[in-house]
Amino acid sequence: MSREDEQGLIGGFHAVTAAIEEGRPIVRIWLAAGRQDGRAEALRECARARGIDLVTAQMTDLDSMLPDVRHQGCVAERELTRELRESDLPALLAAQATPWVLVLDQVQDPHNLGACLRSAAAAGVTAVIAPRKRAASLTPVVRKVAAGAAERVAFVPVTNLSRALERLQKDGFWVVGLDGAAPASIYDTELPEKMVLVAGGEARGIRELTARHCDTLVSIPMAADIESLNVSVATGVALFEAVRQRRRDVAV
Repeated sequence: MSREDEQGLIGGFHAVTAAIEEGRPIVRIWLAAGRQDGRAEALRECARARGIDLVTAQMTDLDSMLPDVRHQGCVAERELTRELRESDLPALLAAQATPWVLVLDQVQDPHNLGACLRSAAAAGVTAVIAPRKRAASLTPVVRKVAAGAAERVAFVPVTNLSRALERLQKDGFWVVGLDGAAPASIYDTELPEKMVLVAGGEARGIRELTARHCDTLVSIPMAADIESLNVSVATGVALFEAVRQRRRDVAV
């Protein structure tokens, strides 16, 4: 775990504002000296209204706090909370009338994880599951790229992804895997409401063991000279095809 994770630091106006709006406990906020623009003033007002300590800091100090994040002159320290566990999933899923889940099989690039979280939150996904090992975690970089989505959608790391899929299947979920070689198009496949969508990592896509735990595999049709989509792009396309089908079913 990095120093930033241990300290619970968040960088960037979107991520900090989202954390406050979602009711996450914020200890303090640092703003770069001289920031007088609309976003900075709005954040000052928000911090005052909620009694959050706001401190002026030099940009170099903020760079030292989050050296790998484009923090835009805004850093917050959140109160550290317990990481969600697999045992929390039943309660999370039971809280939604038609829960559905996104599984990311060894997505290692934090920018891809952040983009996937943003798409998942926008699509109304109940929870995002990822393996603990050989996968990106909720670092400050991920939170920054997610632009607040990491505060809005539950992220649940699991020790054994195959076992987690089996448990979801026992609870009535249908597991749909994204595989570029699958003959079935996602646009011609009736996606279930109680669905687990599985997207693979950057290098090899869905692992063979994970694919064996899927109830069906689907692909996204592309022009013949294009081999594959970036995982975050493919995930976004698939999620919103599911949203389209859900809205069509409601309309019918």
